[in-house]
Amino acid sequence: MDEVVHTLRKIEGNYKLFQQQQFTFIRALERTREEAHDLVKPVSSIVQVQFYKERNCYNSTDRRILNMFISICNDLRHLCHKMEKVHPGDCVTNGLLAKCKQLLNDSNDFTALRATYPHDVVNYLRLEEVKNRYGGVVSLIPIVIDTIKEWIYHSQWNM
Repeated sequence: MDEVVHTLRKIEGNYKLFQQQQFTFIRALERTREEAHDLVKPVSSIVQVQFYKERNCYNSTDRRILNMFISICNDLRHLCHKMEKVHPGDCVTNGLLAKCKQLLNDSNDFTALRATYPHDVVNYLRLEEVKNRYGGVVSLIPIVIDTIKEWIYHSQWNM
């Protein structure tokens, strides 16, 4: 369990760095979507972000921030695998773990996700149109982190 907590703290540190660069992330998505001629639909999956990075990203800063997002998602996915091994699970923890795995599935559609208080990542997106396009992608990581914290709480409570 200590390894899970330690790994989560490390991921949270990386996420804080990423969060400080949220506007850079949104601009990178804007530029790569423009290059892909895909400005109508919202960003809806991790695969879509990877696609933009691999095929439509020509700026090193954009590539770095998109890689950072993908890397954090991969770290969270690996943490979920550790969580499975650490705790045999009950109905609550199994449900939370399943939720994390579903959210982190490469092709999962996260357009409807919106992080709520205490996360204000969506509130930083000022225009309603921008919130609709990028609200899900900026909400994914904080929602998964909160779900993992809830899993840790329930796992420690039941041990």
